[in-house]
Amino acid sequence: MNAPFVTTLRTSRKLIRVGSAGANALTIRVEVPERWDVALIAAAPETSVLDVKEAALCDVSPDDDPADYVIKLRGFEVLDESVSLAGAGARNGSIFLLTNRRRRPVR
Repeated sequence: MNAPFVTTLRTSRKLIRVGSAGANALTIRVEVPERWDVALIAAAPETSVLDVKEAALCDVSPDDDPADYVIKLRGFEVLDESVSLAGAGARNGSIFLLTNRRRRPVR
């Protein structure tokens, strides 16, 4: 199987393995716009969205609380973060958005 397109996009970090990322692992990209940074993650389809969220935030912004962030796939918030990546509809090469729960005013 060829590597997904998201692996060719810029990232300053190495691939993060979450859970038992074996031969059937999904390679996904998690973008954190407040930090202008991304995390590239390899995880099994059975891995929970919460595990991916915590791993990405720990790598990009370790001092932030995961409860202050929402994770979105295809523009929609994943309301039940305990669901698996496959259950949320993620595919190999999916891009998640991890952003603040509350919008902050620009000054």
